[in-house]
Amino acid sequence: MIEAARTTGREPTAPSVPRPAAPAEGIPAPRRVPAELTGVPETALWTLRHRAAEAARPDTVLPDPRAVRLAARFDFPEQGAVRPWLAQGIALRALAFDEVVCAFLTDHPDGTVVALGEGLETQFWRVDNGRVRWVTVDLPEPLALRGRMLPHGARQRLVACDARDDRWTAGIDPARGVLVTAQGLLMYLEPAAATRLIGVCAAAFPGGAMVFDTVSRRFSARTRRGGKGLVGRRMPPMPWGMDTAERPLLREIHPAIGEVSALPLPAGRGLLGRLAPRLTAVPLVRNDCPLLTRLRFAPAPVPAPGRSRRSG
Repeated sequence: MIEAARTTGREPTAPSVPRPAAPAEGIPAPRRVPAELTGVPETALWTLRHRAAEAARPDTVLPDPRAVRLAARFDFPEQGAVRPWLAQGIALRALAFDEVVCAFLTDHPDGTVVALGEGLETQFWRVDNGRVRWVTVDLPEPLALRGRMLPHGARQRLVACDARDDRWTAGIDPARGVLVTAQGLLMYLEPAAATRLIGVCAAAFPGGAMVFDTVSRRFSARTRRGGKGLVGRRMPPMPWGMDTAERPLLREIHPAIGEVSALPLPAGRGLLGRLAPRLTAVPLVRNDCPLLTRLRFAPAPVPAPGRSRRSG
C-alpha cells in the first residue's frame, strides 16, 4: 500500500506531530532528544513521525497516544512535511500487525511476542493483555535509544543483536506459543539472509507463527538504483522484494512452514482507506503493492514410543 498509494487519490492534510506544551514561567523547558540514527535504523524515526501524526488526528485509524508523546520528545532532523496518505498507510500497516498479535494472544494469553527490528514502535502498549512476554531484538544503537525513551516493564526484554544472528533465539521458550513479528525489516536484508531468517524462526519455534511485510520487486529495484523514497529523500536500499505470485514459494524455505497466508490491510479513512484492503486487485497499482504475510509453523514431532525389549 505504502508505495502504491500515491496513485489512489488525496485526503485532507494531516496535523503535524504535537509539540509539548510551553512550561510554566520559571520552569525550564525539557530538553528534546536529538534524533541522530543513520542508515536503516533512521527509518524508525520517520516511521514514528508519520505514525504519530496520524495518531494525533481526531479521526485516526490508529489511536496511539504513546507514539504522539514519544514523537514530541524528539528534535527531528529536517525530513520534509508529513504526508497524510503515507501517515495513514504506515498506521494501517501497524494496525494489521496489531490484529495478528491480538489474535495470537487470544489463543496464547501467556505467549511470547518477538519483535525483530522494532525500532521505536509502540505496539506493546497498544496490544498488551497484562500477561504477554515481549522480546525486542534490534541493533545496539536503536535499542539503546528505545531503552532511554520508552518505559519497559518486567515482561519486556531488550536484546541487542542483529536479527540475522541466531543467538537472539536463545532463552525463548516455545511452550506457551511464540509469534515473531518483522515490521519494516525483511526488505532491508539480502534475499538469502531474509529467507534464512525465516527458516531460523521456523526451526526455533515449533507450533509458532511469524508475520512480516515485504515490498514489491519493482520498488526494491528502485531503491537499489538510488531513487528517492516516499519521504522525498533517498532511503536505504531494499534488496529483498517479492511479488504476489512468489508468496507460495515461501513454504519451500523450511519443512516446518505449514501455512502461508496473505493478510489484507484493514480498511481506513477516505478513498485511500477504502481501497487499502483491495489494493492488490487494482490494476494500476497491484504490481507496486507491499505484501503482508503470515506463516504458521508445524508443531514439533512427538517422539515415537520406544519398543520394549523382550527378555530372553
